Amino acid sequence: MSRVARYAKLVAHPGRGRELAGFLLTAAADLADEPGCQLYLVNHQAGEPDLIWVTEIWRSQADLDASIERLRGNEDVAAVMALVRESEMVELELLGGKG
Repeated sequence: MSRVARYAKLVAHPGRGRELAGFLLTAAADLADEPGCQLYLVNHQAGEPDLIWVTEIWRSQADLDASIERLRGNEDVAAVMALVRESEMVELELLGGKG
């Protein structure tokens, strides 16, 4: 079982980055009791408040898939996506390091 790492780049509609980050920080708090989620960080790019980055590390692909399945059809996900003008997900191969 290998861990899964991802970066999400979310560009909010102009002036909506703070609202988008608020939804994502709520999602991070909801993941506190999720044993499969080992890291979920929300940042905005310095000087670009409408550009949000999410860093995720999951214990396994199965844990990530189960979490995504639980969110399917969730109204909060729809609200987040309504704030997003552009998005990109980068899947990574986790090699190691601290954390």
